[in-house]
Amino acid sequence: MKRSAVAAAAALAMTLSLPAAAAQADGHPAAPAAAVPQVLPIGVAVSALPLAVEDRTGYRRTSFRHWNAGDVPADGCNTRAEVLLAEAVVYPEIGPGCTLTGGVWWSYYDEREVTPAGALDIDHMVPLAEAWDSGASAWTVARREAYANDQGQPASLVAVTARSNHSKADQDPAQWLPPAPDALCRYGAEWAATKLRWGLAVDEMERDRLLDIAAGCGGTDVEFTPAP
Repeated sequence: MKRSAVAAAAALAMTLSLPAAAAQADGHPAAPAAAVPQVLPIGVAVSALPLAVEDRTGYRRTSFRHWNAGDVPADGCNTRAEVLLAEAVVYPEIGPGCTLTGGVWWSYYDEREVTPAGALDIDHMVPLAEAWDSGASAWTVARREAYANDQGQPASLVAVTARSNHSKADQDPAQWLPPAPDALCRYGAEWAATKLRWGLAVDEMERDRLLDIAAGCGGTDVEFTPAP
C-alpha cells in the first residue's frame, strides 16, 4: 500500500475519534457534534476499515427491529415503502395504507428494470448478520434499530430484485458480488461507505477482496457520513 494511502487512513481514524478524545481531555461529556461528510478514494476508504475477527454468537434477525415507521412517521409509510419512493425511476401512485401501485425501479445488482413494487426487496447493503459479526452485537437495541432502518445515507438500503437479494443473503464481498460487471465498483464503494458510517470492522478475506475491487476501480470515491 502506498504511504499516502496509509497516511490518509490514519488521518481519517484520528478525525473520527477527535470528539471522544476531546471529551476525555476536559473531563466533560462531549456535546453532540454535527457529522461531517467524508469523501475518500476507494482504496483509502477500504484501508481505513478496522480489521477484526467476526463472531456471530448470539445473532438473531429479530435483534434488529425493521421495518419501523420510517423517517416521516406521519406519511403512513414504513421504511421499506419510503426507500421505494426515494428510489423510484417512475414514481408510483400512493394509496391508502401506503399501498404503492405502478412505478418502475432499477435493480443495479443485476441491471434489471423492475415493476411492481412487490417484486423488489430492500437490501441492507451490509446484511444484518454481517453487521452483528462486525460490531453491532455490542450496540444498544435502539442503535440496531437505527441501523436496520437507516435512510440517512442512500447506500445503506437499496431496492433490488428479490432474486439478487436472496442470492446475496448474509454474505460479504469475499463470498458474493453482484452479477452485473458494471455494478462492481459501486457495490464495493457502498459496502465500504456503510461500514465506515457505522464503525463496523472487516475480516481479512473481506478486506482483501475489497482491496482487489479497489485496485480495478480507480477514480471511484467512497462517500459517507458517520452515523449519529
